[in-house]
Amino acid sequence: MIQVERLCKTYRVAAKQPGLAGTLRHFVNRRSREVSAVRELSFRLEPGEMVGFLGANGAGKTTTLKMLCGLIHPSSGLVRVAGYEPQRRQRAFLEQITLVMGQKQQLIWDLPPLDSLRVNAAVYGLGDAEAQRRITELAEMLELGEELTRPVRKLSLGQRMKAELLAALLHRPSVLFLDEPTLGLDVNAQARVRSFLADYNRRTGATVLLTSHYMADITALCPRVLLIHQGALFHDGALDALAARLAPCRQVRLELAKPAAPEALAPYGELESCEGQAVRLLVPRERLTTVVAELLARFEVLDLEVSDPPIEELIGGLFQQAAVPC
Repeated sequence: MIQVERLCKTYRVAAKQPGLAGTLRHFVNRRSREVSAVRELSFRLEPGEMVGFLGANGAGKTTTLKMLCGLIHPSSGLVRVAGYEPQRRQRAFLEQITLVMGQKQQLIWDLPPLDSLRVNAAVYGLGDAEAQRRITELAEMLELGEELTRPVRKLSLGQRMKAELLAALLHRPSVLFLDEPTLGLDVNAQARVRSFLADYNRRTGATVLLTSHYMADITALCPRVLLIHQGALFHDGALDALAARLAPCRQVRLELAKPAAPEALAPYGELESCEGQAVRLLVPRERLTTVVAELLARFEVLDLEVSDPPIEELIGGLFQQAAVPC
């Protein structure tokens, strides 16, 4: 459904020093430099896949999404989405895709969402009956009712985001590009949006490429992730496999009946913390069963929990190191 091969995007930006003197020098002798926003990016998405697209701020995620939508032209490389070249902006292509950006809106601020939805329906050539049927179906999935008849400016952020999703999906696109769709939403609103996206994917088989700084979005929706750093792709694979690769240890949390000395716990793994009766250890995966059995035999354990380290911490550390371990 999406094919990207050796995609590059380079911008020419002014090289100007700050201040009045810098402005005057730049006026007389203009200089510029090239900035590579995306470098040799290659990946493929199959129909129906939901894939997370991760990277630090400025990594090139939004630039890539805009090239996939045809909003900007690539400097070089091949892009095909649903069989089309996005930069040609053909009507048949535009009817297949949608782009939702959490920091942008398409709804008219002073009008109810329903008015904007009718405009969208006319743009895509939907008849009144078909448009109403689709609005009703999506509104039920998004738990929207009277909110559609209130001015957008009077809606909460969560209600507005759900209405934006409804507007973006009214023409039933087969490819969804979602750029921070839960940005600024509270925990409950984020969960509702995630549930809707998963349900929409199941019902329609739409292909979804999702960027988000909320790792809960990625872990809940995307079995596969693409990681990008400074415009280049450095991981493409299963999220679970990435977690196992980055975290060869499991995290063991204990609540003991009485405090234990740190030196008594040290042989069982890397001691992350030992505060009173609460203990947290990192234990190599291959030793986990043996270590847990020994801990239960030696100490009076009130509670025990085994988990992977939080994925956001793993990926955050990965971006800081700017490299994936071999």
